[in-house]
Amino acid sequence: MPLPYLLLDIDGVLIPFPAADGSTPPTHVRHTVLPTGRNSDDPVLVWLDPRQGGILTDLLTSGIVTPVWCTSWRKDATTIIGPLLGLPRFPYLDLPRPQITTSHPDGYLWKRDHVDIWLADAPAVWIDDDFTGLDHAWAAERTSRGAPTLLMQPDPHLGLQPDHLTEVTKWVARLSAARAA
Repeated sequence: MPLPYLLLDIDGVLIPFPAADGSTPPTHVRHTVLPTGRNSDDPVLVWLDPRQGGILTDLLTSGIVTPVWCTSWRKDATTIIGPLLGLPRFPYLDLPRPQITTSHPDGYLWKRDHVDIWLADAPAVWIDDDFTGLDHAWAAERTSRGAPTLLMQPDPHLGLQPDHLTEVTKWVARLSAARAA
């Protein structure tokens, strides 16, 4: 069985959403970036925690998961966000640009249909801040049919925390132990 994929979102995971008062976590550093297709007169402000780069790099280079960006940032995840965090280069899932007004047009995260096809029966950890109950039911169904799936859902105002990655490591260890048994 292949290594589990680690599908990693950016907005609400690495870039926290501002609190109601407009504040962001004090641990995060502000960056001005220019995503693909964006006019240079209209850059995007992002806040990233530089400590996340080291923590994520340890996991991504451990050889226990195969990392893949799973974000609407698409290629810019690899060329903009990853380098700002000092992350090693890894591929991205080329998600479409749907014409939607909500991230849950069918009651679940819009990315899910694309991820489901792409993953086939591969095991996966998916870190995204925007899952619904239907996404969790999908993960349970995949797991029950032999495609172990863990959804991690950070608080979108805090983003990814070290304990999330500890949980990922423990889940992968349990999965490896089950395979060996």
